[in-house]
Amino acid sequence: MTPDATTGTGHDDVGRARRTSTDLLRRVEDTLRTLLAGERDAWAEVHEQAVVPIEALSELIASGGKRIRPAFCVTGYLAAGGDPDDPGIVAAGAALEMLHLSALVHDDVLDDSSRRRGVPTVHTQHAALHDSRGWQGESRRYGEGVAILVGDLALVYSEELMAKAPASVLPEWNRLRSEVMIGQYLDVHAAAEFSVDPRSSRLIARIKSGRYTIHRPLVVGANAAGRGDLAPAFEEYGEAVGEAFQLRDDLLDAFGDSADTGKPTGLDFTQHKMTLLLGWAMQRDEHIHRLITQPGHTPDELRRRLVDTGVPADVEQHIADLVERGCKAIADAPVDQVWREELVDMAVRVAYRNA
Repeated sequence: MTPDATTGTGHDDVGRARRTSTDLLRRVEDTLRTLLAGERDAWAEVHEQAVVPIEALSELIASGGKRIRPAFCVTGYLAAGGDPDDPGIVAAGAALEMLHLSALVHDDVLDDSSRRRGVPTVHTQHAALHDSRGWQGESRRYGEGVAILVGDLALVYSEELMAKAPASVLPEWNRLRSEVMIGQYLDVHAAAEFSVDPRSSRLIARIKSGRYTIHRPLVVGANAAGRGDLAPAFEEYGEAVGEAFQLRDDLLDAFGDSADTGKPTGLDFTQHKMTLLLGWAMQRDEHIHRLITQPGHTPDELRRRLVDTGVPADVEQHIADLVERGCKAIADAPVDQVWREELVDMAVRVAYRNA
């Protein structure tokens, strides 16, 4: 075995670890597709329209996504010495992805987003269908109603999947789910109030996104392997890298290309999301509030003003600092070196989206 010149870890060890992780994620994917296919077949016998919500979830699965939450769950499990042949970790990873689907569908309604992963969102599709068929009632309400139910169905399936995981994951799973809902509420409230409070912006970013994306999935994985002792290191790592993940999302929303992100650019502006990026910028330039809240201003004008404040560069530096902090947190964690290195690599990928 030849040690890696940079890290000292053997190439064979790294290759084995990644193959094991990849195999588990493939099984997560198969579990999601098998569950939805089975549900579709069962409900097709009841009524032809009963399959519509299930097909909406199947289309979301088929449309892509990075499967970040299952990846961190699987990594936490393997780093903790979990048995890769145990089906419980596959069920846990699938449950986390199904919960994420629920959050995406509901988030698109809350944000009035027209596209997700490059295709029309669930509520947009069904509002358009209602309109084209000339059905009774209001098209918008119908589309949003369908989306709410599709998201709720994903919640049901996520619970069904997690019931097959080791019971030791349930306390963390319950915290994760309640955190997402509270974080979403705080986000909606902050957008309505639209007052500058960077402390609240950071809290919302951690609760709504960072913890449920990285911190909690890692701990779910470790708990599934019976390694609750890893929770402190995984929390410190996950809090830092999770915040970096959300800050990258904020920058992509402001300056990214919708062809790359798969959703409209500038949604945070139109929905008055009080991100840390905006909060810092509004502290430096009082005119930014007017550019967002009053009509007649172009997105390019707002972006130029944001750049002039220097805040985007500061956010980039903050992301770099958070990644460094996360990597330091995992440096002495009681896991094999190969998994410490894998977590460092994952931190860089989610913070810089170069996966």
